[in-house]
Amino acid sequence: MIKEGFFPTLIYAEDFKLDTNQMAQNIIKWSKEDKGLKKTNVNGWHSQTDMHQKEEYKPLVDELFRMAHQIFNEECLDNTPALGNMWANINYNGGYNKPHVHPNALFSGVYYVKTPPNSGQLICNDPRPGIQTCMPTRKEGEIPKHLWREVHLQPQENRALMFPAWLWHSVQPNQSQESRISISFNFLQKGFE
Repeated sequence: MIKEGFFPTLIYAEDFKLDTNQMAQNIIKWSKEDKGLKKTNVNGWHSQTDMHQKEEYKPLVDELFRMAHQIFNEECLDNTPALGNMWANINYNGGYNKPHVHPNALFSGVYYVKTPPNSGQLICNDPRPGIQTCMPTRKEGEIPKHLWREVHLQPQENRALMFPAWLWHSVQPNQSQESRISISFNFLQKGFE
């Protein structure tokens, strides 16, 4: 039998070595000075989207660009990556993010600053519209990843994830007593900002 996979949805991950403690302190201080925005966040704080222009986050921006360059090469994209926007998220106890996509972007992602146990996994859903019209029964046991309808990704401090901006995703409720802190961002191709 010949078997080939087509139309994959790739989620890229990379672990950084940045000072997440200082970053968390900066974000908490910022949240006390700015009421933030209301987007997909429920019981949480969403910063303004100009975070990438703040000097204290330059080490993270540099790492994200390095990762984006690797992804652009992997995806056979010409031009270079451009960071459209970046913002901080704090999900307090019970806080979560509703399902959403990131319009007008090419790749979106998240960087985890503080992730206590049970603070909410990232859920990504199968993007193929046709797959939702057929719900076959499956054999008992573990099914291979290419048949999953959704994937639950455990957040890990100092890890960045990047994925196509059209991929539907959400964040489970934070069931810990501590805040979950992350940073989200959108990359485009230079010339399309």
